[in-house]
Amino acid sequence: MALPARESRYAPNRWDPFAALEDLHDEMSRLLTNVFPDVGRISVNAWSPPVDVEEIDDAYVVEADIPGVRADDVSVEVTGNELRITGRIEEGSSQRRRQTGQFDYRLTLPGGVDAEGTEANLEHGVIKLRLPKTAPAARHRIPIKTAPSAEVGPTEQTDQAQEGEPAQEGNPDPEGQGEQG
Repeated sequence: MALPARESRYAPNRWDPFAALEDLHDEMSRLLTNVFPDVGRISVNAWSPPVDVEEIDDAYVVEADIPGVRADDVSVEVTGNELRITGRIEEGSSQRRRQTGQFDYRLTLPGGVDAEGTEANLEHGVIKLRLPKTAPAARHRIPIKTAPSAEVGPTEQTDQAQEGEPAQEGNPDPEGQGEQG
């Protein structure tokens, strides 16, 4: 015998996968905003241009494709070994299939860069950067000096021996009076 189905005035709660995705999206946005404060300032239309990076003996060479960008609309910044290229491509009247809006490209180079010697050329929609490497740091050995102490101990006796004075260790007669000549 089957039991009669009980009907409710309210629809049963169903799992909504899209609500779970929205919660995940909100949580990730909050996390990224806390860790990377710049994320909130980058617009939805921000994009990164295609970039080629090459390391040669004395420099890093970076080429970014930014067609339609004027030199006044692009900014290149170097801080330590961090490179940032930002700018804006305005929408034209024609319907072209290229990115428009703000762009932001960031790169951490493997070594230090001489920011003063950096060169940037914009030609035919390609910005070419030459970032000279800094000289590698030379290894220097640093001598360690000790401060003179108030107590007379084994280190002071050793220091006197190094200065040409005879060490008094093991010689019960420091004046040498007990020696027979």
